[in-house]
Parts: sequence; C-alpha cells; structure tokens
Amino acid sequence: MILEGLVTTQNADGTTNVSPMGPRVGPELETFTLRPFRTSTTYHNLQRHPYGVLHITDDVELLAAAAIGRLPPPPVVAVPLTAVPPPAVMRLVDTCRWLAFRATLLADESERATLTCETLASGRVRDFFGFNRAKHAVVEAAILATRTSLLPPKQIREDFARLAMIVEKTAGEQERRAFALLTSYVEEQLESRAS
Repeated sequence: MILEGLVTTQNADGTTNVSPMGPRVGPELETFTLRPFRTSTTYHNLQRHPYGVLHITDDVELLAAAAIGRLPPPPVVAVPLTAVPPPAVMRLVDTCRWLAFRATLLADESERATLTCETLASGRVRDFFGFNRAKHAVVEAAILATRTSLLPPKQIREDFARLAMIVEKTAGEQERRAFALLTSYVEEQLESRAS
C-alpha cells in the first residue's frame, strides 16, 4: 500500500529538506520503496547521501506546507546512528513514528526513480491522533496542489469544492488552516496560469 508521510534528507548546505512522499510499504516497515521524481531535491540528496528519515504523522498542516514549498524550517533532531557516515540523519521533532533508512537506487531511467529503502532504526514520539475525514481531505488537496500545472483548472476547482465540504463538516483548527493555505496557493497558481 502507499502510506503518505514526510521524508527528511540532508541538503548539500547542511540544512534539512522536508518532502511529502507516499512510499509503498508492507506491514512490517523493514523495507519500503520511494519513487521521487528525478528532478526533486529528495532524489538529488539521496543520490549524494543515501540516508534519510520517513515520518508517519497526522500533522496535515505540516504536510500541506511542505507540499507547496511554504514550510518554515521545522525543528529537527539528529537520529543517533553509528553505522551512518556524516552528515547525521535528522528527524522532525513532532511526529508520530519515524524510520531512519538507507536508500539504494534501483532504477532511474524514467521520470521517477525507484529506490528500495532499508529501515536502520525507528521510534515512536507520540500517538497517532486518529481518523478524521478532514485530514484525508487535506492530504488529497495537497496532492492536487502539486499538480496545478498538470490538471485542468476546472477539475482542480471541482475537486477542491468537494473537499471543502468535508473540511467544513469535520475539520479541527489545524485542518482548516491547512486547507486555507492550500486553497490560497491553488488559486494563485491557477490565476498565474490563466494570465
């Protein structure tokens, strides 16, 4: 199955890159597969230093901001892994679970690379809050927001209207803020595309 999460990798300048990613996982999470675009920062970072951290989180506001590149530098801490050469892998401070991994490039002949990742260490920071339809709606909206140059504007607006009803009925404050951020971003993108 595809599990939506956030992946941190180390940028060349030493800062931490945070990207939403949906790896293919099995129930044991000992290995998983990432499929980043070859143009992405995550792909380039993992080519240079094949270590990162997958975060399983219910923080859709963080996921939304990362999806559209409007994420302020989040608080991170080093994951102590003696078998990993410098730089250290960094994990988000606020997450439910994390998995530090080593990636192996399998194929990069197509638009997306396929990397098999081996879990080196894992941990739990806090409990997963629970299911909320608005959280799922924000995840879908974040995916749509990353496709504003690929999908017809009418389809994006119709999908956003449908998702807005779910958010309106079931959201908490975090989901409302995240959806508002994505809505604003999508409208900006669609307006600039029209002009």
